[in-house]
Amino acid sequence: MERISFEDEKFDRVDYSENPPAKGEYDNCSFENCNFAGADLSDFSFSECTFTACNLGLANLNKTSLKDVRFRDCKLLGLHFEHCNDFLFEVHFENCVLNLASFFGRKLKNTRFHQCTLHETDFTEADLTAAVFSHCDLAGAIFAHTTLQKADFRTARNYLVDPELNPLKKAKFSLDGLPGLLGKYDIEVE
Repeated sequence: MERISFEDEKFDRVDYSENPPAKGEYDNCSFENCNFAGADLSDFSFSECTFTACNLGLANLNKTSLKDVRFRDCKLLGLHFEHCNDFLFEVHFENCVLNLASFFGRKLKNTRFHQCTLHETDFTEADLTAAVFSHCDLAGAIFAHTTLQKADFRTARNYLVDPELNPLKKAKFSLDGLPGLLGKYDIEVE
């Protein structure tokens, strides 16, 4: 199948859940109010694209390239970002629902998560150096052997991070977040 290139295009209110977009490279494109639920986006390339108010729940991201891609007000339920292409992988999330997503082993240095819901999201073995979780709900999120050096959790809530399993040097936490760091010790912090 021939790959198609799109540049500086806007896609609005398109339902790709049954008929995915043309396989190819999308540069500096915007997708608004589009439905990608369950769509096969394998081998697609998105570079400097913006997804706004889109549903990408359970989309297939096998070998998908996400290069400086921004997601705003999107539903990203159950996405497996670990299957994406590693080359120049860079994503940012604002007011997104990322429940049950997986970033297993993914390099996410300096990634911003702003006002996101990340319930039961898997960050096992990910590199979140200097990542920011601004006003995020991390209930049930998994941090196991996750690099969290310089990560910012000051306004995040409902997280559980084991300091014995995750490098935390220079990570930032608020006093309200202490229970999330000491939870495994079954102590009360008042």
